[in-house]
Amino acid sequence: MLTTTFMLIFLLTAILIFLSFWLPQTNPDTEKLSPYECGFDPLGSARLPFSLRFFLVAILFLLFDLEIALLLPLPWAISTSPGSTMLWTTMIIMLLTLGLAYEWLQGGLEWAE
Repeated sequence: MLTTTFMLIFLLTAILIFLSFWLPQTNPDTEKLSPYECGFDPLGSARLPFSLRFFLVAILFLLFDLEIALLLPLPWAISTSPGSTMLWTTMIIMLLTLGLAYEWLQGGLEWAE
């Protein structure tokens, strides 16, 4: 039974490989090979300047996304050791809140200059 299964798998694989080489190949079209960038001309320069605000907002998003990843296993951690878990959770949230307040007071979240 096992030998028959392997023979059948080998035969099916060989047939599919043969068919993929035997079927006619389509000629690539230059229009289909060119990248499509949402209607924009893809032949322009990719080195366009962008605002540093985008980078700062992305870094803040990354930090708060990681905060959520740290806080997701919190219910399971509280059941094993509630005191130390609440202490570490409070420290993490306070650190991120202070960082966000500092960034806000420094004007890092203001979009218009």
